[in-house]
Amino acid sequence: MCCMEAAGQEGAIVSEFTRQADTFARAAVYHLAATLEVLLSALPLAPDRRWLDVACGPGIVTCALAGHVREAAGVDLTPAMLEKARDAAARAGVHNAVFVPGDATALPFDDATFDGALTRFSLHHIPGPARVLREMARVVRPGGCVAAADHLTADGSAAAGWHHDIERLRDPSHWLSLGPEVFFGLGESCGLRLVNRQVVPFDLDFEEWLTRGSGGAANRAVIEDLLAAAPPGSDDIFTVSGGRLHLSLGIAVWHRP
Repeated sequence: MCCMEAAGQEGAIVSEFTRQADTFARAAVYHLAATLEVLLSALPLAPDRRWLDVACGPGIVTCALAGHVREAAGVDLTPAMLEKARDAAARAGVHNAVFVPGDATALPFDDATFDGALTRFSLHHIPGPARVLREMARVVRPGGCVAAADHLTADGSAAAGWHHDIERLRDPSHWLSLGPEVFFGLGESCGLRLVNRQVVPFDLDFEEWLTRGSGGAANRAVIEDLLAAAPPGSDDIFTVSGGRLHLSLGIAVWHRP
């Protein structure tokens, strides 16, 4: 991947999530027990620890983390998201959370600054997602924790390409969803040891999901045609029924030796 492609993707992310700042913060999916409480319960949190939330968006995870640790820091590429995060923390009376602008692939922190680092719903936007884990591992102390949560696709099947097409039509900042084998294997190349893996089903309102993305309304007909011609294997990764979109969340927790 060349520098121009990476820069173009960064621009797409900032543009899309500037647009989504308000709706993203309100979207029910980011507050679900399946996507928030299950993730937090998988982490070794403690009152004397400092944690980092990478690609923190409007600070939902950061503020939740803050209730369990000494300090929670959030970093994000999109200024509008950081503004939402600071406002949310102030409204909730969260005083031990800080929010910093920065790129998930080049974090603005020194080595071994945190006891743990996590990222949620970000890796499918980032080319070469192992770059993010390497940076997270760098800023976490030896013996600390690196964790990621993201919606999954199928490993190496036609269903994965079909899923990818739908995601890109709805949100042009989407890069590539990962299958379980790739997702849970990301940490190995970064020198991390997998200590917890979970796949958690969750669902959300299809109409809200579709229209939150900048391409959803314009590409509705194409997306609906793709859904009507779903390939074998799609039932396990991306289905719509009764107005609900059904997905699977992968949660991976790694130990940094």
